[in-house]
Order: sequence, then structure tokens, then C-alpha cells
Amino acid sequence: MSTANRVVATAPTAARMRALGRRMARLLRPGDVLLLQGQLGAGKTTFAQGVGAGLRVEGPVRSPTFVLLARYDAPLPLYHSDLYRLDTPAEVEELALAEQAQDGVLLVEWPERGFDALPAQHLLVVIEPRADAPTGRRLTLVAAGDRYVALLDGLVATRLAERV
Repeated sequence: MSTANRVVATAPTAARMRALGRRMARLLRPGDVLLLQGQLGAGKTTFAQGVGAGLRVEGPVRSPTFVLLARYDAPLPLYHSDLYRLDTPAEVEELALAEQAQDGVLLVEWPERGFDALPAQHLLVVIEPRADAPTGRRLTLVAAGDRYVALLDGLVATRLAERV
């Protein structure tokens, strides 16, 4: 196993962003936590839609801004949270997201609203616009914990991402 904890991937279009999420879903296991960080319109929900498709979620995956946590049934359930409307880590802690999502994959949009209340071991996916492609995105994936370093190794092995 490598010790690299950071890789970069690019997605020139929304379709490629979803494809990246679908392919990543193949590597996910129960209890995995993905934190999706980026400005409004960066593509967090688009990426989540791809993960949902890869997990074989039936129906559309939508941003759960007004419900805070949505559960999608699939062979490996998807729990999708959006913390945008929360103001403090205490509010995030009250949600007990990791406990609720133990049997599936937890995706959290806007994790910066309560990093301290989220699992210390996770994969942070930072999504940013690319200066050289108006619709393109750069994804920097940062592993916190051995499980997520192994996940990054899987992404590199399948050529989804490059080490930086």
C-alpha cells in the first residue's frame, strides 16, 4: 500500500463528473464517508448523483438542503447530507450522521460547517472550477485514514486520478 494521501482528478463536463462518481462507487464499502467541499455550483451534487448511480440507487439523487439527510435504498445504501443551512458544529453533531449511515456510504456536502463533528477518518473531495475549461472541474481527493489511502490507491490503479 502506498502512503500518498492526495490525488487529483479532472472532469471536463458534468457527465464526466457523474462518471467519476459512478466509478468511485465501485470501490466504496459500508461505513465509508466522503466529504464534498466546493463553492455553490461546483458540482458536489453532480458528483453525488454519479456515486448514487454507481451504487444502483433507483431514482434521482438530489441535494438534501431542506431535509439535511436523505437515505437512498440500494444494495449499499447511500446517505446524502447537505450542511449548508447549519451554522455550528454542535448542530452537525446533533445529526449523528456517521451513526445513522453505518450500513451504507455517507456523502456530506458543505462539511466545513462542522468538520469537528464529522468522522476523523474520511475522504475529502474538494471540487474547484478549472481555469482552462469553463465547465471543467478539478477534484483534489485527500485521504484521512488508512482506509481512504487504500481507496485512493484504487482510484489511481483504475486511472481515475493521479498522485500529486
